Amino acid sequence: MNRLGPLADIPAGEGRAYAVDDTMVAVFHLRDGSVRAVSAVCPHAGGPLADGLTDLRHVVCPLHQHTFDLSTGCSTTSAFSLTVYPATVDADGQILIAPLPS
Repeated sequence: MNRLGPLADIPAGEGRAYAVDDTMVAVFHLRDGSVRAVSAVCPHAGGPLADGLTDLRHVVCPLHQHTFDLSTGCSTTSAFSLTVYPATVDADGQILIAPLPS
C-alpha cells in the first residue's frame, strides 16, 4: 500500500492531488468521512480534478463541468471515464492507496 499522508490534510468535501508511482491521483475526503481516489487529470481537456466540486458520489471538473462518478469513474456527461483506485484510511488516520498497476 502507498501511504499518502493524513486524512486531516484534506478538509471534508475537498480533494488533493498526489503523485503515486509517477501517476497523479486525486483523493477526495467526502463529507461522510469516506475517501475516493481517481485519475487526477480530466480526460476531456486536462482539468485538475482535485480542484473540482464534489458531493458524496460525483466530482465535477472545474474547466468544462464534465461530471464523473467517484465509485466507477464513468462520466455522466461525456464518453470519457476515469481510472478509480482503491483508497482507505488506516487506524492512524493515514490515507492508503493500493499499488498502481504497471
